[in-house]
Amino acid sequence: MKFSLSWLKEYIPLEMGLEGLTDGLTMAGLEVDSVTPLYDSLDGVVVARIVEAKPHPNADKLRLCQVDVGADEPVGIVCGAPNAAEGLVVPCALPGAVLPGGVKIKKGKIRGEKSGGMLCSARELQLDTDASGLMELGTDLEPGTPLKEALDLFDSMVEIDLTPNRPDCLSVLGVAREAGSLQEPPVVLTRPAVSLPEADASLGTIGDHTSVTIEDADLCWRYAARLVFDVKVGPSPAWLQRRLLSVGLTPINNIVDITNFVMMETGQPLHAFDFDRLAENRIVVKRASEGEAFTTLDEKEHKLNAEMLMICDGEKSVAIGGVMGGMNSEIEEGTTRVLLESACFNPTSVRKTSKLTGIHSDASHRFERGTDPEGVVYALDRATALMAELGNGRLVEGLIDENPVPYAPRTITVDVDALNRRLGTSLSADDMAGYLARVEFTVTVSDANTLEVVPPSFRVDVERPEDISEEIARLWGYNNIETSYAKVVAAKESYPPAFEARQAVRGAFVGLGFNEAVNYSFIREDAVDRLRFAEADPRRRLVTILNPISEEQKVMRTSLVPGLLSSAARNISVQERSLRLFEVGATFIAGEGETLPQEPEMLAGLVTGDRRAASWFGKEESCDFFDLKGALEGFFEALHVSGVAFRPMAADDCSYTRQGYTAEILLDGEAIGLAGKVHGDVLKSFELKQDVFVFEMAMAPLAERISGDRQATAIPKFPSVTRDVTIICEASVRSGDAVASILDEKQPLIERAWLLDRYAGENIPEGKQSLTFRVVYRSADKTLNDKAVNKIHNRIMEMLLKRFDAVLP
Repeated sequence: MKFSLSWLKEYIPLEMGLEGLTDGLTMAGLEVDSVTPLYDSLDGVVVARIVEAKPHPNADKLRLCQVDVGADEPVGIVCGAPNAAEGLVVPCALPGAVLPGGVKIKKGKIRGEKSGGMLCSARELQLDTDASGLMELGTDLEPGTPLKEALDLFDSMVEIDLTPNRPDCLSVLGVAREAGSLQEPPVVLTRPAVSLPEADASLGTIGDHTSVTIEDADLCWRYAARLVFDVKVGPSPAWLQRRLLSVGLTPINNIVDITNFVMMETGQPLHAFDFDRLAENRIVVKRASEGEAFTTLDEKEHKLNAEMLMICDGEKSVAIGGVMGGMNSEIEEGTTRVLLESACFNPTSVRKTSKLTGIHSDASHRFERGTDPEGVVYALDRATALMAELGNGRLVEGLIDENPVPYAPRTITVDVDALNRRLGTSLSADDMAGYLARVEFTVTVSDANTLEVVPPSFRVDVERPEDISEEIARLWGYNNIETSYAKVVAAKESYPPAFEARQAVRGAFVGLGFNEAVNYSFIREDAVDRLRFAEADPRRRLVTILNPISEEQKVMRTSLVPGLLSSAARNISVQERSLRLFEVGATFIAGEGETLPQEPEMLAGLVTGDRRAASWFGKEESCDFFDLKGALEGFFEALHVSGVAFRPMAADDCSYTRQGYTAEILLDGEAIGLAGKVHGDVLKSFELKQDVFVFEMAMAPLAERISGDRQATAIPKFPSVTRDVTIICEASVRSGDAVASILDEKQPLIERAWLLDRYAGENIPEGKQSLTFRVVYRSADKTLNDKAVNKIHNRIMEMLLKRFDAVLP
């Protein structure tokens, strides 16, 4: 909701200042989002008097003006306005000024003549829509006076972020009511008095010209209308245009502007129909026909259903009730007779219609939250009086007010003691009554502990004692409520083992340079096809959402991989090509014959793009499977999880990864997951054009092995001895098996062993490979000599040759 400070001050005296107002509204539950100074674009614009105006020697439609801007000498300015004449007082933008729209004024030459500024129309300054000529100012104004000062244009626009339960503040009057309640002493709002002009007896009564029939009273609770004839459609006066511009609305014409002005003032949306375009000159309020097509004021056609409320004439629909009017009845330049509508619609119906049609208008924003049922006629009369005044119209006698669902005031009984316990306050019944009276609640103090509260009709959100508690709290001041603490004994906080395991996993991967992804648990239904799961794969047993937000979120995920691949695709689309992502979360697999699904927790991640960024010490290199494998090995090592191994995955088990580029992850010989290169077809289905390497594993067996307990060991006192061994063996031999064989020898002096190098090619027989392993030996109680180390190392070498049918190079 937007309002200007000057507009607010028309209804209440404001003693607290702008800062006090914004702080007070925020603490009262109306959070102020922003405060924007208005008319800052007029800095550098001054009052000027044209002292001479003569034709431009090189252009028929331009004039050379000598302008008094308050300086020692007149300034020469080239102007094309038809009303530029000697003696005229107008606004002048001096060099350096930046006008609305970003136009910066500079000195220059126009058709060979110097021009030291710009004489402005009202439209160029966004003070009016008149662009026919220069804006004419009062002749009593002093040249050189800043225009903001001359016209008293010191104002600010305030925007507040309202919660859906406060539609009463979707109006300047509503905000003024709240602002008045914050002042001491409180100021009770009085709405502007409405004085309707005398009706023209020669026009008869409104019943002679039109009628209103409500066929669906469950959707339209009240509908009021008046007629104004012989109106003249034209531009609105400057004050009205300025009011609309100050809250971001664009002036259109005096009739439409009046409806918008009164809506912003009172919170009651209105609609003006061209009465002569209404077939049979009558209104029928009813549901739409199924499949009916209707073109709204924004020139878009909508397909309607039978639950949408329409405003119709004798033959056709002319507006979507509470949402937007139609092209077939809008106010035009030649309109002379206007039927003005003010109504109260069912909020649920308007909300559904707005969502289904995709139309979110200022009117629907208010109706779907609830408007004041007792404010319908006041807003109608307010707009009618302005229309007769500003449109020179004649009022037709009478008012149509169809009210099939009359407003029934609610009485809420409030227990004072219970309210104080709820808020932690000690307010008396009279105190509470006083606070509620500030915002126009009617309160009867039955006894010292009971209040009978009747909310005003504009507070459609107040229905029960808890709502009254909220009103008391915010009016008394949330910051006045004392902070209290539960009287419990402090105890050491402990977390479930599963939570501790997740935190450890997150910490380890973040330490390895990964970023955590948090994706929705809902995915596309075809995700299982995109991942090429086999028909018998249990991950095809999907849990379907009954009321999905969209087709993209129709089923629960059975794997974390689709979400990660989608995240990768989004990042790569904005040129973030190098990614390291991981995610921990539940998956959902429908149980066979069971009501609830299985929810195994999984851990997944991916790497893609460059191994490292290009720099002076290295070129860009694309990552590969071994970058992923190395990250996983670092992960397991960081968590002190032993017994982990990798082995090639069988071709039949590779669904979303490539055969020959996928490894099973084993924990104590049991498969817990996989790591591999994503299959090309899968990449294509996710619109990925670069290699991606993924892993996915079950969290349960991993969590059992993650412990916060650590056993300290002494730092080695004696140096290590390193030996390498190279063998030539079959290409099918896995280096991991060879390393495991070395460590399985249970030699106490072997500290570590790993693959140092692999080579296949020139000087190596076809089908063979050369593997070089490095073994580190260390003793805890002495320095090793070569003889002892060589003896063990030779034994290791003989074991490798025998076990893998290998030879030495």
